[in-house]
Amino acid sequence: MSDVSEPRRSPLRFLPLVVFALLAGVFLIRLFAGDASRIPSALIGKPAPQFDLPALPGLGAKGFSTADLRQGHVSVVNIFASWCAPCRQEHPVLMSIARDDALKGQGVEIYGLSYKDDAANALNFLQEEGNPFQRVGVDPAGRTAIDFGVYGVPETFVVKGDGTIAYKFIGPLTPSAAATQLLPEIRKATGQ
Repeated sequence: MSDVSEPRRSPLRFLPLVVFALLAGVFLIRLFAGDASRIPSALIGKPAPQFDLPALPGLGAKGFSTADLRQGHVSVVNIFASWCAPCRQEHPVLMSIARDDALKGQGVEIYGLSYKDDAANALNFLQEEGNPFQRVGVDPAGRTAIDFGVYGVPETFVVKGDGTIAYKFIGPLTPSAAATQLLPEIRKATGQ
């Protein structure tokens, strides 16, 4: 038997592990807390940013600019990309909104902003799935989307006739979200 005893280990050696576990838990809880579509936009109630986007070649629709959002009618601006799976998921909802006679009667126009997309791919997407947009602007570098405060695609904005951003929806539109959130915001912007 030896007279050498084991050194006594301090319980403090576990402190970094405990702190890490607590921080990981807090981050995990925050990650799944809340509704991402309710992220506030700093641009609500402010003018749309200055931009002038060229048309998507081959589509036959014009591009659009800030001036088009200030023509007295309510505009819906949808930021999309052909490579974006949620954009494809929401596309039938946009097609349905575009066919809504009540919105047409109120002069509501739907504009598409093609975000960081290859023009040929965007054109194929709209030709295959249908084109709900009166105008489609091309934003290959994503600069205009950044100016709008876009977190990712898809995002949809309601813009009043004076060019003021009234509402922002983050994520893919579902039939339920369109009926309970987007369409009421469009009606509110038109004064209905």
